[in-house]
Order: sequence, then C-alpha cells, then structure tokens
Amino acid sequence: MPTPTAPIKPASWSYAESFVVEDDILAAARSRAEEVGVAPIGSGVGATLCFLASVLEARAVVEIGTGTGVSGLWLLRGMRADGVLTTVDIEAEHQRLAKETFTEAGIPSNRARTIAGAGLDVLPRLTDGHYDLVFCDGDKREYAAYLKEALRLLRPGGIVAFDNALWHDRVADPAQRDEETVTIRDLGRTILEHESLVPVLLPVGDGLLVAKKEWAPEA
Repeated sequence: MPTPTAPIKPASWSYAESFVVEDDILAAARSRAEEVGVAPIGSGVGATLCFLASVLEARAVVEIGTGTGVSGLWLLRGMRADGVLTTVDIEAEHQRLAKETFTEAGIPSNRARTIAGAGLDVLPRLTDGHYDLVFCDGDKREYAAYLKEALRLLRPGGIVAFDNALWHDRVADPAQRDEETVTIRDLGRTILEHESLVPVLLPVGDGLLVAKKEWAPEA
C-alpha cells in the first residue's frame, strides 16, 4: 500500500502562495478592497488564474465578482494583448474602484467591460460558446447555477474556475451543513461526475476548483 503524502507545512504553503510576487498596483487594489469590505482572491489564486489565461491564450474571459480589480488584473495580465475581460458585480462602486486598478496598470479601457448587476441576470445575456475562461467568485449559494451558465458560455477546451472551493476548511468537514458549504461541496461532486469536464481541486488560497470543458467527440 503506498505511503500517503505528508501534509504540506504552513511555511511551505506560504512560500508557494507568495511565489509569484504581487506588485504595487495589486497592493493598492487590495487596500481599496479592505476599505470597502471586499475579500479579494489570494495571490496564489491570482497567479493560477494568470497562468490559466496565458495557457489558453484567452481572448474572452468572464468574471463573476469584480471586487476592486485584483482578480481581473491577474486575468488580464495572462490574456492575449487583444483579449477582453467581461466582469460582473452587483456593486457599481466596486467596479469604479476596479477601473482605477486597471487604469493604473495601463490596461486599455476597451479591454475591460464592466457590467453592474447580479451574475444570474447578466450571464444569460452573454454569447454561447464564446469564452475561453469563466471565473466564479460571486454568491456561493449560486455556484451550481454559475456552472450551468459557464457550460453554455465556454468554447470546447475552455475552463471554468470557482474560488473558495474549500470555504474556510468547512467543505472537507462533513459535519458542516450550512447552505454555502453544502452548495460548494455538491458542486464538487457535480463537476467530478460530469462526463464532459476534466476537474482538479487546487489548494491555493481558499481553494480553487477548476474544470476543463472537453471537446465533443467526432461523429
């Protein structure tokens, strides 16, 4: 019987989380987030999103949960130079702050399309099969619905990613039965069992659940 891998030590986790160093622009965006009570993604999640966008050579990305632009800037930095980020948030003030972040980073205004509104109101209006990556960091109780929309929006070979997939260590504890925890736990099962998705759960930040939409088999 193989020996189980030893758990990663906190020092190693911290080292990995900060391996890709954030710059002053991202630090300023985090300060804005703290001022308005927004919890941005961790730097490890940001670096992962940048990597995924780069590998995909992403031209079109959807983000649910703009915040103050931390995740959006990571995504934009990984996307193609002509790529467009569509970012959705219910708080217009947060999006104003995100635009400040993008401007400070030298991102052209036509590369970031901000839409103020609830994710489940906006997503149905977006184009089927047009997007390379969908990043979900909105209402955790709506994650199952976000997945349904993402599967419609993604091109074959595209990726959907969900932040807070470990939800503050609650998902792994079966005794935790609050609505948000159960929704995220069920989402993981759904993605694991979905025949057209290739999943992985990454222990970065508060957990990042990633799944690739497979190409349809040839007839």
